[in-house]
Amino acid sequence: MPLSNRSSVVVALGTTQTLAWASSYYLPAMLAAPMATDLDLQTPTVFAAFSFALVISALLGPYAGRCIDRWGGRPVLMTTNLVFAAGLVLLGSANGIVGLLLAWAILGVGMGSGLYEAAFAGLVRLYGRDSRGAITGITLIAGFASTVGWPLSTFLESQFGWRGACFGWAALHVFLALPLNWLLPTAAAAPSADSDPIASVGKYSNASSPLKASLLLAVVFAITWFISTAMAAHLPRLLMAGGATLAAAVAFGALVGPAQVGARILEFSVLRKVHPLLSARLATLMHPAGAALLALAGAPMAAVFVIFHGAGNGILTIAKGTLPLVLFGPQGYGARQGLLMVPARIAQALSPWLFGLCLDRWGAGALWLSGGLGAIAFAALMMLRAGEDEERLHAPRGASSN
Repeated sequence: MPLSNRSSVVVALGTTQTLAWASSYYLPAMLAAPMATDLDLQTPTVFAAFSFALVISALLGPYAGRCIDRWGGRPVLMTTNLVFAAGLVLLGSANGIVGLLLAWAILGVGMGSGLYEAAFAGLVRLYGRDSRGAITGITLIAGFASTVGWPLSTFLESQFGWRGACFGWAALHVFLALPLNWLLPTAAAAPSADSDPIASVGKYSNASSPLKASLLLAVVFAITWFISTAMAAHLPRLLMAGGATLAAAVAFGALVGPAQVGARILEFSVLRKVHPLLSARLATLMHPAGAALLALAGAPMAAVFVIFHGAGNGILTIAKGTLPLVLFGPQGYGARQGLLMVPARIAQALSPWLFGLCLDRWGAGALWLSGGLGAIAFAALMMLRAGEDEERLHAPRGASSN
């Protein structure tokens, strides 16, 4: 029987998203080294296969979004559970570079149609413009994907080897995530305008042309995903380059998760009364501000930098779902979201390699690159403003609209 309560839908989607992220995006961090050793490959080769999967996910995103616009999130997300399971089984069965690439290609299909963008689009098909709270809710739960995924992958690898870990994650997709996604409500028939990703945009954004607004958002998303992935891959090393010891770098790095979740709770409570564009602008400033403090003061500011970065990243994850909704409206949301995220996925795929080169060359000076990019993202958001209807909708009670 389909879930009817919105809170139950959020919990179910949050759980399946936690599993999807933990078994794909966060998988190489724990399994790449044993995988490479067993397959007689270099560890960077495994990460290159992962980057290949991210490129595939970028190219598939718009098509997956159109499918959700047409049929809703339930059938698409159920299909991705089977795709994830197939990719993980193939990965666990790989005996060389060809099998590795094929497995990650299939996992890339799952990532392109089964991570946050798909979940956000599914919620918008169910709840329309009233989806902001639900989007925040699933990011609150799935924000613990690395907290759950890394220890579980490590445990499974220690007990059953990296192949057994892949098979274990595949089983969780089939026996846990698939039934939960099956319980999701069936979306109502899509209005005909959903076939046009630009339909009715002018109704929601009266300051920028649809093309200009889309380009600006694409730039913001590409920059913020570049920074987020760079920090995920290199944060301890970056902190050590800034003067922190190894033990301190690991301890400070662990603050990212709590900072992200704390910021999302703030977004769910206090910042839900303000327009998402304002909270996104504040969030984009967090990384540059923390980077400047770390670059100028060194190790004493390491914890502050990590908290600032984590908090900003936590809110920006939500903004990736809410900004297209409030600026453009719910019609054609999935297809538009997929298009907007193509540059972000490509930037994400290149980020660990490019930022690693900068870190090798400049050490802690690489912070000026990530901080400068964050400032560009803030400037891009300042060039956007919501339509008058949206400003009134998200203004606090009693506030006047000019």
